[in-house]
Amino acid sequence: MAGLKYMSGFGNEFSSEDPRCPGSLPEGQNNPQVCPYGLYAEQLSGSAFTCPRPANKRSWLYRILPSVKHKPFAAVPCGNLTENWNEVEPEPNQLRWLPFTIPTSTEKKVDFVAGLQTVCGAGDAKSRDGIGIHVYTCNTSMVDRCFNNSDGDFLIVPQQGEILITTEFGRIMVEPNEIGVVQQGMRFSVDVFGETRGYILEVYGAHFELPDLGPIGANGLANPRDFLCPVAWYEDREVATGYTVINKYQGKLFACQQDFSPFNVVAWHGNYTPYKYNLKNFMVINVVAFDHADPSIFTVLTAKSTRPGNCMSEFMGLIKGHYEAKEEGFQPGGASLHSIMTPHGPDAECFEKSSTAELKAERVAEGTMAFMFESSFSMAVTKWGLQTCQRLDKTYHQCWESLRSHFNPNWKPSKQ
Repeated sequence: MAGLKYMSGFGNEFSSEDPRCPGSLPEGQNNPQVCPYGLYAEQLSGSAFTCPRPANKRSWLYRILPSVKHKPFAAVPCGNLTENWNEVEPEPNQLRWLPFTIPTSTEKKVDFVAGLQTVCGAGDAKSRDGIGIHVYTCNTSMVDRCFNNSDGDFLIVPQQGEILITTEFGRIMVEPNEIGVVQQGMRFSVDVFGETRGYILEVYGAHFELPDLGPIGANGLANPRDFLCPVAWYEDREVATGYTVINKYQGKLFACQQDFSPFNVVAWHGNYTPYKYNLKNFMVINVVAFDHADPSIFTVLTAKSTRPGNCMSEFMGLIKGHYEAKEEGFQPGGASLHSIMTPHGPDAECFEKSSTAELKAERVAEGTMAFMFESSFSMAVTKWGLQTCQRLDKTYHQCWESLRSHFNPNWKPSKQ
């Protein structure tokens, strides 16, 4: 959307006020006796109060009406959004999904929340330790309703169609090849502009942060200056017919009613914000000589686990282009899951082609953007992911069946 403005930086101490209300940020105080313009002061905490300063996350919001002004929450159907990891038996095989189906608007109007489907995950939101991987497929904007995740952070990866995320902090347009993060407790709604699809990584126990660079040095990978957070924007709007706030709490959905828009924050300051990042700005550290580097060199963001290790589950999606390791079956809008200790790798065609190719400099993955959600959790696949979605590619294992033995017991090293 033309005209949207942002502030750059990752985890900065930001401050912003809507230009329609100059001076709406209190000076020298977070919570004065009377706020400018008659606003309410409200703190949104993303960490414990006594958390060490480098990890302390909070923002102060100055709003027309406080977020506590609503009717009681009541349970509502969750659809295909779940935290039940025991619906079906464990599935240790390599899995691949064809592009997830987007409902057409003529068939049924589906907004962002109604279009959330859980593919896999592990852990428990109650203990604040775990992850969920979802897809969203929708065709209409959210009208007079917003979503709030009390369980964790959403990292949103649009694949088809841009999305306009309206938050209490302002508005963010996130397009395919960008990612957006809405952190725990932040209310937001999503506008779409046609048939729309994407992926979501939800983390329960930690916030995303930039990885340490080690011997890379001071610069590289995702640079902090390329992350963008919104500027303050508000609407002072009464909704006589009722505004619905949907809350994801302990893996379930609840809804409450209020008679005003929650996007009534005139000004705010702090370091706990939504943000977005354009993947084209990632500074790649790559292998230009020989051998294979681990995919960790491509880390954009990380959420530190309580048990780091080298045993991982790998969920991959393709935003655009052709993934060189499996050019035929891995399609944009689809996905794959290789679970802990499950062997995987290039298919037979890719192996033979690469093993006989001339060794010379070449550009790879031109026009392609794939991503990976990598986790130390052993992820369970939901019933929707295995059965209901009807997009599981049951022929996936066949891409390795034609791998043949090249073993030669008489092989001798070539003379240099």
